[in-house]
Amino acid sequence: MSRIISEAQRHLHSPESKVSSQRGDHAVHAGTAWTSNRAWDFWVVRVFLMGCTGGVSYTLGPFGLRGWPAASVGILIGLIVLLTELRLRRAALGGLLGGAFGAVLGVFAALLVTLVISRTDEREPTKSFLEFAALFGFGYLGLVLGSRRGGELRMDALDGILGKESSQGESLKLLDTSVLIDGRIADVCDAQFLEGVLGVPQFVLHELQMVADSSDSLKRQRGRRGLEVLQRIQKMPHIKVRILDEDFPQAGDVDHKLIELARRAGAKIITNDFNLNKVATVQGLSVLNVNQLAHVLKPVVLPGEPMQVLILREGKEANQGVAYLDDGTMVVVDGARRMINKRVDVIVTSVHQTTAGKMIFGRLEERAEQAGPALRQAAAAGRGATARLPEQGTLEGQTRAGLPEGDAG
Repeated sequence: MSRIISEAQRHLHSPESKVSSQRGDHAVHAGTAWTSNRAWDFWVVRVFLMGCTGGVSYTLGPFGLRGWPAASVGILIGLIVLLTELRLRRAALGGLLGGAFGAVLGVFAALLVTLVISRTDEREPTKSFLEFAALFGFGYLGLVLGSRRGGELRMDALDGILGKESSQGESLKLLDTSVLIDGRIADVCDAQFLEGVLGVPQFVLHELQMVADSSDSLKRQRGRRGLEVLQRIQKMPHIKVRILDEDFPQAGDVDHKLIELARRAGAKIITNDFNLNKVATVQGLSVLNVNQLAHVLKPVVLPGEPMQVLILREGKEANQGVAYLDDGTMVVVDGARRMINKRVDVIVTSVHQTTAGKMIFGRLEERAEQAGPALRQAAAAGRGATARLPEQGTLEGQTRAGLPEGDAG
């Protein structure tokens, strides 16, 4: 045991592990630096916008204002635009398109209402008030209703119009944090059992970064492993990995964001999380669970098939022995209690599927059962024959001593 632990420690402190850790750190810091540079660029553009609006207002002097009061009006308009931009950047693309389309319909409806109002006999101030009220009212209703119902738009049709590849045609699959940390998804991709596009949302990368930057060494190692697995998948030529920028702050935690993104994009979720699997399935989403895949790929054993197993310990019932297959399946063998640490031939009698997994019940093969008593009988017979040889010599000596010398000769 101490030798195994020392080898594991040497592996953890080996140059290869240090290089992989440095690569994970480099990926995390590179992503953070790129995000910070991008944020600074946007703030430079925002400051430039404020300066432009203030300068134009200072030069033109709207509302009869001159000098700094006019510039203040321009800066105020720029602030309103920036606040609107900060609010709209959190909205989904479907909501933005739905809101714009609804606002346009609202303006057209207001135009029809104003045509009717213009033909009435009301006084001009009343007509102007009703026209502006119709414009603001219908515009607001179209914007709000369109943005709320815009999430139901099928974005794949819009992608086809815009010349982009269809996400549904590419069979988009979203990777969860747990499946990246687990690492088996890389082997599944390497074996070419997955097709389409693997999507990694930004909030999943952010969670991986937080785990990789954790003060706990175990969590830090798990986060770096997730980043290394993602880099390994990106290097596969037959796999397309797409980083998705969509975010849903109102959804809360990462699992709810992933479910909301899968619902809007019509994508599948690849995960190892049991709770996420259940919640997504209840909501009608398709989930690919790597644990279920590993469970399905276990070898099928039918009653009557022979197998050879190594008995490791005693069973719960009398005269039972317990063995395990390579995939961890328990094999309970009747009559194998005295054969611990021995390989025996077993005949499968039944297979039971439980919530914890599969259990195989079997019995010793007849040849093995008969070999034990036969060997014991042969050994007993050998010991009896050896004991009879001295007795036979003694009887012959006694017979010769009782006979005359002539007869003996």
